[in-house]
Amino acid sequence: MKTLLLKKNDVGRLIGMTEVIDAVEEAYKAFSSDQVEQPDYIGIHLPSLRGEIDFKLGYYKVAEIISMKAHSGGFTNNPVEHGVPNSMGTILLFDAKSCALICIMDGSLITGLRTGAAGAVSVKALARKNARTIASIGTGNQARMQIRAINEILKIEEIHAWDSTYETSSKYKADIEREFGIPVTVASSKKEAVERADILITTTRGKGSLVEAEWVKPGTHIVAIGTDQRGKQELEPELFRNAKIIVDSLSQCTEKGETWHPLNKNIITKDDIHGEIGEVLLGRKPGRESDDEITIFDSTGMAIQDNTTANKIYQNAIANNVGAFFQFFE
Repeated sequence: MKTLLLKKNDVGRLIGMTEVIDAVEEAYKAFSSDQVEQPDYIGIHLPSLRGEIDFKLGYYKVAEIISMKAHSGGFTNNPVEHGVPNSMGTILLFDAKSCALICIMDGSLITGLRTGAAGAVSVKALARKNARTIASIGTGNQARMQIRAINEILKIEEIHAWDSTYETSSKYKADIEREFGIPVTVASSKKEAVERADILITTTRGKGSLVEAEWVKPGTHIVAIGTDQRGKQELEPELFRNAKIIVDSLSQCTEKGETWHPLNKNIITKDDIHGEIGEVLLGRKPGRESDDEITIFDSTGMAIQDNTTANKIYQNAIANNVGAFFQFFE
């Protein structure tokens, strides 16, 4: 048996966003159908001036694939001090029938792709059908990935963007307008951007001022991406009081996600959480039921998303003879 090695450039040409969206939908449905074993992920916060590294492990019973991913982020000094990116990821795939290692692949692109696809899946299931205007709070790489994915689901007519630095949001405007031809307005405040949104995307590191409840108009769908650890927060907890709350994983979001904050302040109880996105996709629970509902999708990111996406990339690599095999076991 040989192990396949896929580098970042290999991964980038082996899958497109529509395939990633399909893989993430499959992941959510599998998770809500008891086809997944997914232990709690582990996050390690490194000392000051560094970032964090997360480890996610998942077993997909139908495909008989086990995945393990290590992903780091926030190491802003890496390029200058160490000559490596500030965010890196690696994914290992194991054949669950033997637990043999079948693939090692770069995971940095996959994390971005499947997180973007998660937002698009939620938009398809929960946003108003006539939603056309997006507000992006945060204008980094994941903010761009959300647009790439959502653009596959609906026609975006305009984007209102805000970031803590004008320079960053101005670059986002130039990049998005060049790539998609979608007009982008750089907002002077969070409030100005949020008030215009049909779909609100938050992709900050979750440690700044919050999106306030009174800014959000009826009918808005919120894609909450930035909070995946205790200590991070992007939304005022009061927002949850009268919203329909959908999570990727009930256990993760109530312990580490944006949903933890209103629970901790007794604004909501666990019974107020509508359900997991997989339950909505399977038709077990309704999605949006009126144009006036505020819907919140709390996404903490799950190992099964990495699993289904990485397995699709692996299968595409085998089919197209991409990558390099090496003898891992003698």
